[in-house]
Amino acid sequence: MIEYVKTILLKVSFDKKLFEKELRKGLNMLTPPEVQEFRIWCYKTFAKIYLGVLNKYFVKLT
Repeated sequence: MIEYVKTILLKVSFDKKLFEKELRKGLNMLTPPEVQEFRIWCYKTFAKIYLGVLNKYFVKLT
């Protein structure tokens, strides 16, 4: 499931609202161990563009 969510985020990363919506949906689909791996990947991949969005959703989870 994690690879599916990664693929979706890569495809919608051109639009902030869509990215945020799909990030939220993706987090609901993943198990807690997957979320930790996903968090690391998201920050490596999207921190330069969507740091604020990532912090909004991942700060709640730590």
